[in-house]
Amino acid sequence: MPARIRIYGQEAVFSEGRWICEDESLQAMLQALADPRALSEEAEQEHARYAAGRYGGLVATALGWEAAPHPEAEIKLEDFAPARNPERAGWLSFMRKRK
Repeated sequence: MPARIRIYGQEAVFSEGRWICEDESLQAMLQALADPRALSEEAEQEHARYAAGRYGGLVATALGWEAAPHPEAEIKLEDFAPARNPERAGWLSFMRKRK
């Protein structure tokens, strides 16, 4: 069964690794996130929940529409900044003189 979501008032369906939507710009945004490995019904539902969460949308469930949870951040400040000096974060931080 395909997964259905609603974002910005538009409904989109995810099935067999592809998004289908009447709004072309929304379809392009969703297709950029598409996971071609999501072939089982459970994987389709999980991917639809992720995509709807990224854009603040709703997911169709057996009980109706429910808000999708926002996914965890993929990149965090701690990944780049020292724990004690977050103000020193940045991609050129390695060039700064160390004390």
